[in-house]
Amino acid sequence: MGYRGKVEEQARARELRARGLTLLDIATELGVSKSSVSVWVRDVEFTPSPRRTGAHRRPHPAHEARLRQIEALDAEGVPRLGVLSDEAFLAAGIALYAGEGAKRDREVKFANTDPGMVRFFCAWFRRFFAIDEGRLRVRVYLHEGLDLDAAQQFWSDVTGVPLSQFRRGYRAVADPTIRSNKHEHGCAYVLYSCSETHRRIMRLVRALLSCGAIPG
Repeated sequence: MGYRGKVEEQARARELRARGLTLLDIATELGVSKSSVSVWVRDVEFTPSPRRTGAHRRPHPAHEARLRQIEALDAEGVPRLGVLSDEAFLAAGIALYAGEGAKRDREVKFANTDPGMVRFFCAWFRRFFAIDEGRLRVRVYLHEGLDLDAAQQFWSDVTGVPLSQFRRGYRAVADPTIRSNKHEHGCAYVLYSCSETHRRIMRLVRALLSCGAIPG
């Protein structure tokens, strides 16, 4: 989801916080991480809701039902996919790159704020392409006021790329007309400068999206 797509979510989070909901409850309600909610509502005055104070508070029935449904669906998801075959893993990575990767010739570039997606891309890239690990680069885009060193260490752990191969981080100044949230670890750009590798990926993307590859 783009930055603009998060604005409504952020506004809802701030509204719920002002009503006295906890960070965990807001994160569950919106289906986002608790850390994201913490950043979005950090300047909202918080007064705990009376029904939520004390050791014996009772969760809202709708909240409990939501948690049960998510837990049940998560339990169904893993066995349904199982362990991906090489063919399925290859296709999944191609689809991911088709949506989130750079299309311009010259270099492979994948950017995302979701560590799960970045980790998946890196595993896929290493599995199916003969790459020189020393040529992998990562650049972190992070808003001012957040810890760049911590963010770069976080993305180094996610990508398996050493900090010595990180490019200088980019500090973004928040634009209130576009967005109000700040991702705690920013956005990671994984880069690999090789035209041939990029063309191989794009060849597979075109094959995946062709009519011949789509089940009838």
